[in-house]
Amino acid sequence: MSHYIHNHQDWPRFHWDRDRLSEHLSVVRHEQGRLLGRMEALGFKLRQEAVLKTLTEDVLKSSEIEGEQLDAEQVRSSIARRLGMDVGGLRPVDRNVEGVVDMMLDATGHYEQPLTAERLFGWHASLFPTSLSGMKRIRIGAWRDDSSGPMQVVSGPIGRERVHFEAPVAEKLNQEMQAFLDWFDERTETDWVSKAGLAHLWFVTIHPFDDGNGRIARAITDMALARSEKSMQRFYSMSAQIRQERTAYYDVLETTQKGTMDITLWMEWFLGCLGRAIEGAQVTLSTVLSKARFWETFADVSINDRQRLVLNRLLDGFEGKLTTSKWAKLAKSSHDTALRDILALVEHGILVRNPEGGRSTSYDLASIPETTNTKQ
Repeated sequence: MSHYIHNHQDWPRFHWDRDRLSEHLSVVRHEQGRLLGRMEALGFKLRQEAVLKTLTEDVLKSSEIEGEQLDAEQVRSSIARRLGMDVGGLRPVDRNVEGVVDMMLDATGHYEQPLTAERLFGWHASLFPTSLSGMKRIRIGAWRDDSSGPMQVVSGPIGRERVHFEAPVAEKLNQEMQAFLDWFDERTETDWVSKAGLAHLWFVTIHPFDDGNGRIARAITDMALARSEKSMQRFYSMSAQIRQERTAYYDVLETTQKGTMDITLWMEWFLGCLGRAIEGAQVTLSTVLSKARFWETFADVSINDRQRLVLNRLLDGFEGKLTTSKWAKLAKSSHDTALRDILALVEHGILVRNPEGGRSTSYDLASIPETTNTKQ
């Protein structure tokens, strides 16, 4: 077997070049503070909207990294319901969506509570409510037992597989996980940003479950970052940024897991990725402010529930062109009712008709002046 990092004699005594990373760490902490300050100035309602948007993206992208596509509206509905937000048009939610949301909100909403084996078992069970991963039955609420062979990360077609990593043997998991959990809840080390990066690497290297290790590692990362900010409100998504940089993520992870206990390369990449995730939060902030400005501009217009539902979908980034038939589907209304709703909004200057005519007629939101003051 290749000499993976967990086979080293001094495992798990990680170390890194703190001087080399000090500037990266300082910049990230500064940007964290700036973002939290800007969000605090938004007022409660807009902050809630930003949190809803961020958590929805976080859950969706964390699942996408593992090749699983969740229904965005179900995820948004599940999170909004738990946050007590009235967003209208809440959908019924599948058990697997509820499970992922449960894990994420527990990790970030109760970030100060100890991370225990029982808590991780609960997260794992919530990810796999049917005890199935695809068509395969897996152990739920327990560490893997390697009954079907060693835990390996593999790519490539059958017969030409490439093994990227092999995790510690199952008989070591109780000891390995106890060491990890004891370290994670130690309060002697106050730098939770660095701790988030190390926690992610350490957990995915142990790979304690049959499946779901990546999603749980990212939840642990978010939990550590929440501790670093002393806030359950999330305004940026590490999962979304990792999804964008997935190739680089797997490359640096594999290099580190086949390297020495010096994990400077990993920590440098992690801090860079975190910085870019915080930068990306400006898009969320811009979207939330644009949405608030839109509703302030048309505050005096009488808008029914169907219109409000579809307009919010457009403001949240509706893909494709809005037609009468799509409106009817979104609002669960007849074609005639959809047309009346649309024409009323065109009359008020909220929607504009695109140049195409006939069956190709579509509509867009009207442009809102940037100078409108947003009420908080």
